Amino acid sequence: GVRRRMLSSAPPLSTLAAGPYWPASGVSHLPPSADCQTPIRCYHQSSSFSKMSVYGPVVKIHPVVLASICDSYERRNEGASRVIGTLLGTVDKHSIEVTNCFSVPHNESEDEVAVDMEFAKNMYELHKRVSPTEVIIGWYATGFDITEHSVLIHEYYSREATNPIHLTMDTALQSGKMSIRAYVSAQMGVPGKTVGVMFTPLTVKYVYFDTERIGVDLLQRTRLLPSRTKGLTSDLSQVAGSAARVQDMLTTMLAYIDDVLSGKVAADNSVGRFLMDLVNKVPTISAEDFENMLNSNINDLLMVTYLSNLTQAQIALNEKLVLL
Repeated sequence: GVRRRMLSSAPPLSTLAAGPYWPASGVSHLPPSADCQTPIRCYHQSSSFSKMSVYGPVVKIHPVVLASICDSYERRNEGASRVIGTLLGTVDKHSIEVTNCFSVPHNESEDEVAVDMEFAKNMYELHKRVSPTEVIIGWYATGFDITEHSVLIHEYYSREATNPIHLTMDTALQSGKMSIRAYVSAQMGVPGKTVGVMFTPLTVKYVYFDTERIGVDLLQRTRLLPSRTKGLTSDLSQVAGSAARVQDMLTTMLAYIDDVLSGKVAADNSVGRFLMDLVNKVPTISAEDFENMLNSNINDLLMVTYLSNLTQAQIALNEKLVLL
């Protein structure tokens, strides 16, 4: 069976603040002390999550992490209200990049929470063999808000990583959309008294590698289809689609530049810096050399496509001959 351990190093659940949770920019859990007979919960209301980020690094999430969390939630045990797991990635001075994750078995009730620590450690050791650069950067939980049990689980991950992040994902769409939020914790309280934990939100951004872009574009095309299925396009179709997108972006950029030069739109310095950086990255090459290089690459692509189709035909023919 699965061995589970109780997280008992944090304050008892009975001392944590109880009551309904509201969307807030900061959620604080302060156990009662000698000077305070009732638990205290501090809220800082905010109209949008983009304004909720107070300080700290930017959290960059890759699509594979979101897909893995959704898959874990769909495959959860019967009766489980949410799933939790470990976040893996890299950390630098200004950002935290979440590139992978895995779910961790756990049980929770109104009185206690139990997490399979041995499973989490073994999974992390296996991940290190595949991706040695990925380290534990925090943990995730499905749901709209932070619960009392989150404090206990976060205390464990604080021993596994320095200042870990806590990621919440509203897979049940309680807020009408799949809201994704990231938090860091900080101790707070009166010196010499019982110390509580405050979760402060961070700015969340979505990034992807070039290889992940193919999957993201494919998922985008399935949103409006009744069957919700879509096959991969051919290489030439992908090249044509990419060229069409580049042409649309160039048309938009040229229209903006013309509006700025004619005085219809006020100039934006940040856009100008991006355009200057883009122009500097374009190599200086004559139109004739560019056309020759493009035709050569197209011929190479057509040759690879022809060889792949020829190989598939030979394999299919060989299978037919073997059956005979």
